[in-house]
Amino acid sequence: MKTATTDDQLIHWLERIAAQDSAALRQLYDATSSKLYAIAMRVVGNVEHAEDVLQEAYLTIWRVAGDYKAPLSPPMVWLGVIVRSRGLDFLRRRTAERSLAGQPVEDMADTLAADIDTPMDTQEASEQAWALHECLRKIEAKQRQVVTLAYFRDLSQSELATQLKLPLGTVKTWMRRGLDQLRTCMNRFA
Repeated sequence: MKTATTDDQLIHWLERIAAQDSAALRQLYDATSSKLYAIAMRVVGNVEHAEDVLQEAYLTIWRVAGDYKAPLSPPMVWLGVIVRSRGLDFLRRRTAERSLAGQPVEDMADTLAADIDTPMDTQEASEQAWALHECLRKIEAKQRQVVTLAYFRDLSQSELATQLKLPLGTVKTWMRRGLDQLRTCMNRFA
């Protein structure tokens, strides 16, 4: 995402997308696709599959943009949750396809019907994104930095120590404390 793109701009585009404005979808895509592609790549681990996941995610965004609620989560968190969900759905489908290879056609319908998203799934994703955002705001800045860098950039603890120029033990401690606080906070929302 370009540094000049603000949450307000993303929200504006989402509102226009909800009104079926395809130009807004293009603008949103141009501003967010590289960051969302990185998330898809981390989830599925394959270039072609990540591209498919990203395409599915933008189709989902086109369909459910009207469900976005700014007070519940920042737009990039909401978009990231959609991409991550599409990636996990993709991995589940691939696993199911492998297990269904020898299964009779009649038995496949029930299994495949379970993969369809409902409006409740989208609402739940928005609420989870908001809860995560709120919980991240509550943990100490140094712990938040370590946790978010590890997640969004997929860095190991030793890579974090090198990048942040900190001792490995410090990074491990901050990571453990940050995750403990995050887990405790998220449990309150569950």
